[in-house]
Amino acid sequence: MLARFSLYGFLKNQRYYEPFMILLFLERGLSFTQIGILVAFREICINLFEVPSGALADTYGRRRCMIFSFTSYIIAFALFGSVRTSAYFFAAMFFFAIGEAFRTGTHKAMIFTWLRLQGRLDEKTRVYGFTRSWSQLGSAFSVIVATLFVIVTDSYSSVFYLSIAPYILGIINFMQYPDALEGNLQGEITLRGVFNNLWSTLKMSLKIRHLRRLIVESMAFEGVFNAAKDYLQPVIKGMALALPLFVYMEDTRRSAIIVGVVYFILHLLSAWASRKSHRITHRAGGEEQGAARIWMGALVVYFLLAIILYMKWYYLAIIGFILLYVMQNLWRPILISRFDAYATETRGATVLSIESQAKSASTTLLAPLLGITVDFATTHGFGGGFWPVAAAGAIVALIILTTNRKSA
Repeated sequence: MLARFSLYGFLKNQRYYEPFMILLFLERGLSFTQIGILVAFREICINLFEVPSGALADTYGRRRCMIFSFTSYIIAFALFGSVRTSAYFFAAMFFFAIGEAFRTGTHKAMIFTWLRLQGRLDEKTRVYGFTRSWSQLGSAFSVIVATLFVIVTDSYSSVFYLSIAPYILGIINFMQYPDALEGNLQGEITLRGVFNNLWSTLKMSLKIRHLRRLIVESMAFEGVFNAAKDYLQPVIKGMALALPLFVYMEDTRRSAIIVGVVYFILHLLSAWASRKSHRITHRAGGEEQGAARIWMGALVVYFLLAIILYMKWYYLAIIGFILLYVMQNLWRPILISRFDAYATETRGATVLSIESQAKSASTTLLAPLLGITVDFATTHGFGGGFWPVAAAGAIVALIILTTNRKSA
């Protein structure tokens, strides 16, 4: 099953559009504020379906929800590749959000169920980190394919069609999962049963102090990271067009080469980080201590990155963004393992969906605000336009570290 779990991650991350998503929006004439609103719309839709999707997975079956998720992704990819006006991007984002809502939390719960059945629950951080590393290796491979495809087609939008094939293979992979990973299904699905499960799990999440704290940490770390990470793309493009390299090529092709190189390195390092995250907890003396060390590292990187972006030192800024990706992949397996300690078998997917919903809510608030501040800074010449993104991350990290000490 480890091979199938890893294959899921590898296929799921064949998102050939990902390194070029923001560049596609900019190419279609969207401002950073409009992009932020589009991202917020996606996160709102995820929020609407996130927790009910986890309850449906625990009630009706996790494999069915995963297959439905991948089907929604396929529809979204087809729309993204074909639409040409900003209004239709919202329809594509809606189907993409459905795919995200029915995927996040559900597959993690299946992994933890398998570990329980195998009597290997003490290995959850290492195993989840291992399977997540294959997701990052999949991303590294997808960058190579996507870069070559953009160079050949001179188009960002065409890579969306290319993403459909691996998601069809992903559906076939789910069909091979054993029935035992469906979880302890709670009988015939009813609307009342789903919301009863949702409500009781939500009350449990708010009642347990450590679980509340984990939700806040997820909102802080993942929410800021998800809102900020894609600003790496215009930073790379700005640097790429300034370099005296491949000047005989069109701007799209020149940018694709540099974006591809940076994202390939980024995903390889992220894969290494996911696979080694369990060592952080071992050396720090536990998962809580390991998470605290990563928060400290995030504070330092965000603070330095804000200065670097303000000064327009984009070469160094790329290194800063890569470090953020590495820390997020060190931190994520530790967070998920900490969540599982407070989740029951029948509510595992629901608890993790609540976590995912919480970080989506944070991204919903931050994405438009960051877009507005970036547009304002760029228009009025307040240093490099992207520095507010890193400044927000530094402020949030400082707040988390301060409150951690007070609650300790």
